[in-house]
Amino acid sequence: MPMFASYLRVYEPLAAFSRDRQRYWRRYVEEGRAVTPGEGPQRQRTAVMEALGSGWTRLPALPDEAYVLETDDTLLVCPWSLRVRVAEAALDARDGVPSVIADAFVPPSLAGLARQVLDDWRSAADRLHEQVATWGVPLRWFVFVDGSERQVSTRPGQRQLRYRTEISHARRRAHRGLNVLRKSVGDAPITEAVEEGTRWLEEFHPRSVVELDYGGLVDLLRDDQLTDDDSPELVAAGLECLSRGDADGATEAYEKLVTRWREIQLFERSN
Repeated sequence: MPMFASYLRVYEPLAAFSRDRQRYWRRYVEEGRAVTPGEGPQRQRTAVMEALGSGWTRLPALPDEAYVLETDDTLLVCPWSLRVRVAEAALDARDGVPSVIADAFVPPSLAGLARQVLDDWRSAADRLHEQVATWGVPLRWFVFVDGSERQVSTRPGQRQLRYRTEISHARRRAHRGLNVLRKSVGDAPITEAVEEGTRWLEEFHPRSVVELDYGGLVDLLRDDQLTDDDSPELVAAGLECLSRGDADGATEAYEKLVTRWREIQLFERSN
């Protein structure tokens, strides 16, 4: 069963990790334990569900796993940080819900453990290497990549669409886009979203690699939609129009992008 989600990942070189972590990740790769991005989402879901058992009664102990890239004799790692993500999910499940209902789904004792996990994680200055979005791709993610970086396959069983870039390129695009948005639209939600993403990119090693992966969304797209995808170009064109004061051009690019991804988001309602 495909997971209809997209992913924004950062792969860091081993130099970004402590010596203990470096040894762990080297052994992890040597033992052939690394999982591909195509297999990972379902593997993560299975691991969490099995560890949780029948309900939110405890925070599970989850294995340290990661996606791995090997380029030019360099090993890059994108840890899953599943325990942190489960803790975040436990607290998110309580947000905006009456306390009686919240306590039924996520007991206060579990919420306390989740807060402790997040506090420990923040005090250790660790980073979440993967962001997840369901039923679409957040438009701000396209600011970080370029159409020339697209990697696509329409072969049965190997369908994929992803963009990979050096983090230095992603940061430069992020700062450029953020400057344009601040000058043209001010403190709008899209500006705040791009600013948040820009801060996130600054947390990682300068030799990292950024990956925007369409994940299970490729199963909702035709072959021609994969091969002809120009979402990053539309975002770049919209920002260029804004920088020139061409509001009509920016609106046209934005509406094309929103219309395209709204069709994907509508699948959620019919699921």
